[in-house]
Amino acid sequence: MTTKKNKLLKRFALMFLMLLGTYLQAQEKNVSGTVTSSEDGISIPGVNILLKGTTTGTSTDFDGVFNIQVPGKDAVLQFSYLGYVTKEVVVGDNSNLSVVLQVDENELEEIVVIGYGTVKKSDVSGSVSSVKAAELTAYPTLSAEQALQGRAAGVSVQSNNGGEPGAPIKVRIRGGTSINASSDALIVVDGFVGASMPAPEDIASMEVLKDASATAIYGSRGSNGVIMVTTKKGTSTKPTLELNTSYSVQNVNNTIDLLDANEFATYRKAYSANYNQGPANTDWQDLIYATGSISNTQLAFSGGSETSKYYISGNYYTQDGVVMNSNLERFTVLSNIDIDVTDNFKVGLNVFGGRSAKDGVSTQAQTGGTGGGDVISSAYRFAPDLDIYNADGTYTINSLGDDIDNPYALAKESIDERSVDTYRTNFYAAYEIIEGLELKTTFGFSSVNTQIGKFKPTTLLAGAGVGGEATLENRRSTNVLSENYLTYKKTVGNHNFTLLGGYSYQKNKNEGSLAGARSFVTNEVSYRNLEGGAVTMQPSSFLDETELISVFGRVNYEYASKYIFTFTARRDGSSNFSKNNKYAFFPSGAIAWNMGNENFLKDSNVISNWKWRASYGATGNPSISPYETLAKFSSVYGVVGDQQVNSVVLTDFANDNLKWETSKQLDLGVDVALFNNRLELTFDYYNIQTEDLLFPRPLPEYSGVSSQIQNIGELKNEGYEFSLNSRNIANEDFTWSTAFNFSTNKNEMVTLPDGDDLFIDSAPGHFLQRQTQVLREGESVGSFYGYEYKGVYQGGTLPDGTATLSSDSAPGGELFADLNNDGEITTADRKIIGDPTPDFTMGLNNDFRYKNFDMNLFFQASVGGEILNYTLLELGSGVSNASADMVNAWSTTNTDTNIPRPEVREKRITSRYVYDGSYVRLKNLSFGYNIPGTVLSKLSLEKARIYISGQNLLTFTDYPGADPEANYRNDNNQRSNTNVGLDYGSYPNVKTFTMGLNLKF
Repeated sequence: MTTKKNKLLKRFALMFLMLLGTYLQAQEKNVSGTVTSSEDGISIPGVNILLKGTTTGTSTDFDGVFNIQVPGKDAVLQFSYLGYVTKEVVVGDNSNLSVVLQVDENELEEIVVIGYGTVKKSDVSGSVSSVKAAELTAYPTLSAEQALQGRAAGVSVQSNNGGEPGAPIKVRIRGGTSINASSDALIVVDGFVGASMPAPEDIASMEVLKDASATAIYGSRGSNGVIMVTTKKGTSTKPTLELNTSYSVQNVNNTIDLLDANEFATYRKAYSANYNQGPANTDWQDLIYATGSISNTQLAFSGGSETSKYYISGNYYTQDGVVMNSNLERFTVLSNIDIDVTDNFKVGLNVFGGRSAKDGVSTQAQTGGTGGGDVISSAYRFAPDLDIYNADGTYTINSLGDDIDNPYALAKESIDERSVDTYRTNFYAAYEIIEGLELKTTFGFSSVNTQIGKFKPTTLLAGAGVGGEATLENRRSTNVLSENYLTYKKTVGNHNFTLLGGYSYQKNKNEGSLAGARSFVTNEVSYRNLEGGAVTMQPSSFLDETELISVFGRVNYEYASKYIFTFTARRDGSSNFSKNNKYAFFPSGAIAWNMGNENFLKDSNVISNWKWRASYGATGNPSISPYETLAKFSSVYGVVGDQQVNSVVLTDFANDNLKWETSKQLDLGVDVALFNNRLELTFDYYNIQTEDLLFPRPLPEYSGVSSQIQNIGELKNEGYEFSLNSRNIANEDFTWSTAFNFSTNKNEMVTLPDGDDLFIDSAPGHFLQRQTQVLREGESVGSFYGYEYKGVYQGGTLPDGTATLSSDSAPGGELFADLNNDGEITTADRKIIGDPTPDFTMGLNNDFRYKNFDMNLFFQASVGGEILNYTLLELGSGVSNASADMVNAWSTTNTDTNIPRPEVREKRITSRYVYDGSYVRLKNLSFGYNIPGTVLSKLSLEKARIYISGQNLLTFTDYPGADPEANYRNDNNQRSNTNVGLDYGSYPNVKTFTMGLNLKF
């Protein structure tokens, strides 16, 4: 009996425990949500979330999203994060929480990444701009450089070729600091100097270092500014999977109004009465332009524990361009692994790899003569009264001017393919030797392999006369970087010291080869069967290596959070230079005064922070190519007897005195925060004097060498920068924040070789025009140079100070300023006719959030820069189609016009084709919606957001060209500095409509 009772009791107890467990399990619930800042409504990663009264907790991920299991609706969650007031939230019946943390004005300290370390924002003594990750992914871009446009004061970003898929991006920080060397900003990714930019979706933060105090730590490579990029890392949370995908539709932003077939025939007959109109009416722009698209997908996996963290991301990006047969495909992978081996020993590995494949079309022709046109300029030039094909099925050739292929044929038949394989890995180990003293060592390697294949078939003029032409080029660039540095941090009372000292070794190797062939049996083989060509073109190859050895150091001293002193120095030694100047020293110093922490301001209800900054220092530019200081011999063909032989000839003298171009920069700035940091303002003035500019100095003819590179020039950049960040409204349901930046930059040539003008030739070759721009002491770099157009000659007595060309002296001809009053127009009447430098640039960003809805409105503008439009000049020359305003050209019955009579004219550089390039552009407009937590929990999701956006929706400008963001002939260092504000045959800019989805599991 007792045994039965015991069995019954056991069964009852078991049943009770099962029921109790079921009850408790039923009470447990999953809670997810997001944590944002009251300051700007932006998500906060890394927020600690603790179930009150327990040790159970989690933290938010990169997007401020969290997920936690709680025992029931009475559970209380504590949210805490450095710089914010800890907040407690009762779960209640909610399964999705939107938590807004209020800024703790006493503790908020934003961390800023600088060279070889980090620093609190309040302790920054130099000029540094931070760009948030959310700003870089506000709309789909191929590169983070594109997304940087308009986001930071003093930073200019422009595509070198409009909206072309994979077009190079030019980034300038505080203007160009050189003429013949690169002015591109130095990019540092996760400590790897000179890295390529990762996908925007993989970037956690970006800092732009602008003044010498911030950039001198990079010495001879810091004169153009530095962009510091930190990629996303793992967190000590459960594994998370994130999917971000979007699809965009693109259309040409603007076209040029041209004459149709009938208007063109009337125009032609006005100066060529025997012209016979062709059989067609073809809109060549409409024919080559199409609807483009972008597909962009990122999949990221992250997580970790207290001792190890990981982040793995893959990105697939494809773009079909708005010009037929232009497209791009890119795939990248990024991996970050961080391990705490012990409490004082950490290691990590960053790996990046990717491949891009681009099918391009010819644009921005540098010579558009016979057989040399490009797709875009040909669409403007080509006669509209011709069809695509002749009656015999061959492609039509232009009926006037140079013999060029029609643009449809160029886009369809010409092959221009480029593939790039990129790999980078960077390993680090950090060991805390004693408290406050850390040794960090890094070793990195990168490799970029590029293949470029081109083919001109016999169906095009360029290939018809040679039986087809194919070329295949291969390039390889490797980079090895090893750095070791010690950091010591010590606090003694109110005195805070940070000491940094290190050593760096970097080696770059570039090599390549080019082969080609002509006279193919068929057009089907393209460039992948060079042996199929009967005629072999002369091959070429190259190899160059550069080594850089450096020691660097920095001292930061801060007293009582009020007074800050920074001294930075780097000594670089480069293999590019000879013994006389192989090493150079680049120092800088900065002071800052946190006036807001003084007793007379620290209790102010209006002023939250007020910091004065001043810095001065020297940074360098590597300036020269490898072996530039050595004497050079070039190969030439010679004849001995009846035999052709290879020989060499001296083409450059040695110069042991060449040295780095050096920029000496003064920066004066102030940072002000008002009304509990709701309004933040930053103002900077800078003056950059670049000395020892490299220029070729002409040598006597008897030397046998035309010129020698010497350090003999000086350039000045001066400007102002202003930025404002405002939290206009910040509450639980609605936030509105504004970011505004404004900057000016004025450059001036101070010294030139012997004080003489240096002229630049940038016009397309078939224009047969030279000296299109000038470098002149006291003037802006790249100033346009030509004749001042004074309107149309109406006949009779010439207006004072004007004259006509002898070939165009009849009424209706062009009238120009006669500067020397000799009664005729000659080259002596040329002058500076335009300045491409903008008066100012600005960006205005507004973010709105209402409950689960968000909206972004971003404007970007450039005001005052002028543009020399070679396209419109050519359209007015009488040897091509013409712009639509030619219907208003001068005639005996239409004299009240500024457009001269139709005539074949020399493509002369005149102010008639210099235009104001000012514009204001709605860069981005987006609307998003975050799916509520009640829905997410049913779908086992942590986060889901859908959005739509539009880019370049509106452009306000008086510029008559296709687009005011124009560039032309920016294909090398010298041209990228001097060829500013030029427009010819560029790929059109695009208007984009996007729909996207963000998911987190």
